[in-house]
Amino acid sequence: MKSAPRGAFAAIAAAALLLGAPLSATAAPPKSAPAVAPATPGALLECESLTGFAFEATRITTATFVPEGAQPAHCRVTGQTNERIGEDGQRYAIGWEMRLPAEWAGRYLYQGNGGIDGSVAPALGNFTGGQEQSGLAMGFAIISSDAGHTAAQNGSFGNDGQARLDFGYNTAVTLTPLAKALIAEAYGRGPDTSYFAGGSNGGRHTMVAATRLADEYDGFLPVAPGFNLPQAAVAQIAEAQLFNTVATVPGNLNSAITPAERAVIKAGILERCDGIDRLRDGLVQDSERCAKFFDIHRDVPTCEGERDGTCLTVAQKDVLAQVYAGVTTSTGEQIYESFPVDAGITNGDWATWNLFISVALDPLAAGTVFMPYPDSSIVASPLTADIDAMEAGIYEAGLSGQSAMQFMTPLGDDTDYDTLRDTGAKMIVLHGASDAVFSADDTARWFTAVDKAYKNKAEEFIRYFQVPGMAHVSGGASTDKVDALGALIDWVENGVAPDRLIAEARGDNAEAMAAGLTAGAERPLCVYPLVARYVGGDVNSADSFACKPSSGGPNTAG
Repeated sequence: MKSAPRGAFAAIAAAALLLGAPLSATAAPPKSAPAVAPATPGALLECESLTGFAFEATRITTATFVPEGAQPAHCRVTGQTNERIGEDGQRYAIGWEMRLPAEWAGRYLYQGNGGIDGSVAPALGNFTGGQEQSGLAMGFAIISSDAGHTAAQNGSFGNDGQARLDFGYNTAVTLTPLAKALIAEAYGRGPDTSYFAGGSNGGRHTMVAATRLADEYDGFLPVAPGFNLPQAAVAQIAEAQLFNTVATVPGNLNSAITPAERAVIKAGILERCDGIDRLRDGLVQDSERCAKFFDIHRDVPTCEGERDGTCLTVAQKDVLAQVYAGVTTSTGEQIYESFPVDAGITNGDWATWNLFISVALDPLAAGTVFMPYPDSSIVASPLTADIDAMEAGIYEAGLSGQSAMQFMTPLGDDTDYDTLRDTGAKMIVLHGASDAVFSADDTARWFTAVDKAYKNKAEEFIRYFQVPGMAHVSGGASTDKVDALGALIDWVENGVAPDRLIAEARGDNAEAMAAGLTAGAERPLCVYPLVARYVGGDVNSADSFACKPSSGGPNTAG
């Protein structure tokens, strides 16, 4: 893989906006002196008069008090910043909204949104799919934006260099001081503590902010971050081309690998890997160890005749082996990371990303935003597009003066977190092992490199938690309900570093229930690289699991 500024691959689909993991509890880890003082509550002083709020290149459009209802009473302020006519003749602006609770916790949250942006999602602090409580209900003052373009411009904003930069990183850089100034105007003082969080593309925004705005925020929570988005987009198009080689109906990727065939693969994975944690419960707790034991050619039945849903052809196995290992260019250069061997291949999310978005929305992002200059041929014909040219293109500067791997990714060296560390800020990263678009292997690679750069002390300010079975941001056969934001606040403001997070199975997660998990069943999420291992007792209690180093082999216990 090329050496370049590494970054976040934003989720390309509007369907993937703001999914994720909700709220639960943390274990009681060791306590150290906090570097940041706890936030103190405040009260909203004004609302409607905020229409007169003045900030550089900003126009306030509304300021309305919203009485208590589904959300706490709050002031909703909307505005436009940096309005301009782009080099392509279109009108651009950074559209945003802030929600300022009447009863304020003294905290501020920048809400990173998902998809390819283009719309202002409600600034409620709902960046994961199963949250029990919104950020607004927790008392945060919250800002949300469209990242500098409208939904109608999602197929064309790549024609404007500044719009590319706004999408990549400049919106957060622009809105951070504005948000803090508006908070000071509304409450008579600025925020005591500031947080940045988001899922998918919002996770990418968060990872980017952790390098570009580390001195402006105290806590960062990226969920399923596509922090190498351009690489992931090109890789998904390459995967689509591979799947098309085994499609029974050329151009119809759903015929490349059917739901029944995916179930056969899942069964093979579980047979080899479910017992590694000493409990057979439908979850692979140690995907890295599983990758060493599972062999798709050996552990999945091979068709001796026609495909009938009970086996895979050798060609299908070859394709899937390449996808798991990480697709390459024609010269063998890896485009993106490998993917964990996890049982989530039967998730609907897997098919959506690999068999639909890979030929519908990934080409749109790659062709209109990530190439040096827009290339309509990628959008029109992704199954015959030149992968080598696309892979080279994401590293070439063009319309914006920066390559996609510069404006879409964390700033500079992706192991440099000196500012974050030195200011006392903290980061918690969550990523599902069954994420079909952004690889948890890439997040593990990133954290391993960061930890090495800080002489195995990165856990003092960054902790990574992999969620077995979780699909993109949330869902899948997983325990995806976890209060990561609460844990981050506790770490930042009280000095309580999370040794593990307690995750629960949601009763409204059909895939988890279908896999045999019961609503409320707990599993610990362990600080990477530790993994959960069953040690005895109630299988639905996190207390029955210990966080241990990855070791051992397939086990049939349980």
